[in-house]
Amino acid sequence: MERKKKLRKHIATLKTHYNSVLRKSLSTQILAALEAHPAFRAASTVLLYYSLKDEVETHTFVQKWSKKKRILLPVVVDDDLELRIYTGPEDMATGSYGIEEPTGELFTDYATIDFIAVPGVAFDLKGNRLGRGKGYYDRLLPRIPSAYKAGICFPFQLVEEVPAESFDICMDIIITINEK
Repeated sequence: MERKKKLRKHIATLKTHYNSVLRKSLSTQILAALEAHPAFRAASTVLLYYSLKDEVETHTFVQKWSKKKRILLPVVVDDDLELRIYTGPEDMATGSYGIEEPTGELFTDYATIDFIAVPGVAFDLKGNRLGRGKGYYDRLLPRIPSAYKAGICFPFQLVEEVPAESFDICMDIIITINEK
């Protein structure tokens, strides 16, 4: 637990070296790599996330792909994540943690989700993920075992080792870019 806390603090410090212009530029490149991935291209139902200001910026990406695929977004409800169908920016409301969340239809047909883009504080090359510490994705991902899971992160969030527990679900791939 202490190692996870230290790693979260370390990544938070690294984030301070990246201004919004640089984060946006990196996000564009990372999301181009995501949309070129064969599993994403083949997917028809995709669970994305609506980014916080310090995450890979997904707002434009969500809007773009909602015209071609069924896009789901998570909504924080108490200690859990519900999934809702994204229908457009006009159907979003500020929810927990200041995250914009869809107000649309509840989605529970987890078996039809083909692809999940998962945010995280840090990832390692083995597919381990460190979240923000609330366990939302730890509780959600076991309900969607057949979906292809891609961790999405800035280059500095890819670390040598993320402390992992037996219940943690590994990502199938980590998508980032090499900084030049």
